[in-house]
Amino acid sequence: MEQFGNLMVEGDQKTPFIELNRMTGNLIFSGKSVPENAAKVYEPVLKWVTEYVSKALPTTNLRFDLEYFNTSSILWLTKILRALSRIDEPDHVLMIHLYVPEDEFDEISEFDDINDILFPVTDILRGAVPNIAIKLYGKNETGEVTRYTLILFEQEQLLNLKLA
Repeated sequence: MEQFGNLMVEGDQKTPFIELNRMTGNLIFSGKSVPENAAKVYEPVLKWVTEYVSKALPTTNLRFDLEYFNTSSILWLTKILRALSRIDEPDHVLMIHLYVPEDEFDEISEFDDINDILFPVTDILRGAVPNIAIKLYGKNETGEVTRYTLILFEQEQLLNLKLA
């Protein structure tokens, strides 16, 4: 039987750096994701996440710090997010960290705007068992985080989110 451990994928100019840490619950995706074969990059990640879900820590930190991603990448990232929403512990928290350029962050001024912008993410998470928190970060040109806001969705809120 194979031991379940950490997974790290070194990024390059077309693929993201990915670090999945079983002991800390930190799942990090950073850089660019425009691989020619997204399945080759993301299938092992999805397999790892599926295994992790059955033994998830009380808090899982999913960090999306992707400068750019293509359509095939977003399909795989959606599968990964759906898998994480199946953590079957109502007292667990899935904390999603989203990093955006500072000027985009500044455009988000009200909760309704945040809800509209995050709708693709919250739609994927509809019916999730764990509590969901989304932390949105604004980054300046040098990559430094200058602002952030936190949104917490409990199971009941995820069921009642407005449809577009």
